This record gives sequence, C-alpha cells and structure tokens, in this order.
Amino acid sequence: QVQLVESGGAKVEPGDSLRLSCAASGFTFGSYPMAWYRQAPGRERELVATISAAGTTFYRGSAMGRFIISRETATNTLFLQLNGLTADDTGIYYCSVSEKPGGPPFSWGQGTLVNVSS
Repeated sequence: QVQLVESGGAKVEPGDSLRLSCAASGFTFGSYPMAWYRQAPGRERELVATISAAGTTFYRGSAMGRFIISRETATNTLFLQLNGLTADDTGIYYCSVSEKPGGPPFSWGQGTLVNVSS
C-alpha cells in the first residue's frame, strides 16, 4: 500500500529556511514523478514544485529561485528546501505521487505545517 509521510514543518521567522522531507513506501519510488503542494489558510491546495523520475524539476510561481525539490532514491525520500521564507509561504505542505508527469496524484501524504511569522 502506498504511503507518504511528510516531516520537517515548523514555525519560523521571515527569511529563515526549512527542509521538508517525504518518506515514501509501497511503490517503486524511483519510477514515478513526485510533487509538493501547499494549502494556505482559507485557500485551495496549489502546486509548488514537481520532479520527474529522471530528476527534471519544475517550479510554480514564487517557488522558483527560492525552493529546491530533490529526491533520493536510495532512501525513498522526497525533499523540499525552502529558502527566504515569507508569510505568504505559510500553509500545509503535502507531497504526492503521480502515474506520469503532469498527471493527477494518486496518493497524498497527510501534510506538514509551515508557519512563517515574526
């Protein structure tokens, strides 16, 4: 059974950095595209970044130039490095797995909360 477990969320101050992790199990991790989404308070869940099975990355909006998505097949772990955090980055961050690039996720984690405030 597919399982995704996020960790690393915390309360931080503007300008700080965080590294989120997503431990994956129940599928061949290295064969599937993965993604990070964020749901800000009162808003719908939105895409933050994606990474293909081959390691090709895509960033949406303000994530470009500040966040780094990566994956480590040896440990079945997806990462999201968050740099230069602002209050607008506050939200629950979810990792997901899809059948193919650009396709809808077929499994989600439970999320990890990032709270950026001074």
